[in-house]
Amino acid sequence: MSRRVSPEQLKKKLEEQTRRMVQAEKDRPTLLAQTAFLGMLGVLFALPIVVGAYLGNWLDTRSEGYSMVWTMSLLVVGAISGFVNVYLFLRD
Repeated sequence: MSRRVSPEQLKKKLEEQTRRMVQAEKDRPTLLAQTAFLGMLGVLFALPIVVGAYLGNWLDTRSEGYSMVWTMSLLVVGAISGFVNVYLFLRD
């Protein structure tokens, strides 16, 4: 039960596949685009952590005695915020 394919149908199918392959090659991201994407992910994740750590350290220096409560708390908040940022960025 094999179906014979006419040469015109075969030619159309090959042309369509070739066109799709060429379009896929054009749409493939460049190395620079991939590097920028990974850099953006790093900034979205690391910046809230660093800001939280600095802000927590500044608040801890304002209080009396030795304390790292604000630093650790805002560091965790920054990490959670970084995860959420990366998740929202990748979701779109």
